[in-house]
Amino acid sequence: MSIDTYLANYPLHLREQVEDLVNANKLGTFLASRYPSTHQISGDQELRAYVMALKNKFMQKSAPVSKIIYDKKIHVVNHALGLHSYVSRVQGSKLKSKNEIRISTLFQHTPEPFLNMIVVHELAHLKEKEHNKAFYRLCQYMLPNYHQLEFDMRLYLVQLELGSNPFT
Repeated sequence: MSIDTYLANYPLHLREQVEDLVNANKLGTFLASRYPSTHQISGDQELRAYVMALKNKFMQKSAPVSKIIYDKKIHVVNHALGLHSYVSRVQGSKLKSKNEIRISTLFQHTPEPFLNMIVVHELAHLKEKEHNKAFYRLCQYMLPNYHQLEFDMRLYLVQLELGSNPFT
């Protein structure tokens, strides 16, 4: 396993620091000290309430979300931690569309900031489909430390690939 799987686009000096933590077997300890507790949002109803509170706070006028669930079929292998989908159906002579947000079950037992970052990411896709500047501006509007949390979450994925979860 190479840390480049999750950190390829980060500067070399950061990747080297992570590599040092990995080689010293201290990455998990680092993450656990930085995020000492996990959230209690374990069911789909709780997740829905959490997502809708954020949506109502920051994106009240955006398209409604019909389905919000934890999804055990989402795998990091596909570089997906959450999914937003836009489902279109023909009903009679009308075209109906629904937005769905699915969060990987990987985030059921993580620190709340990691769940928050994934939810913000998927909510931002309601307005911006692509990962462009407008998308990341919207993420930072909803979560000012979005980029740091994304980096830390990537460290968590590296630690999981090493075979241990610092939050269990």
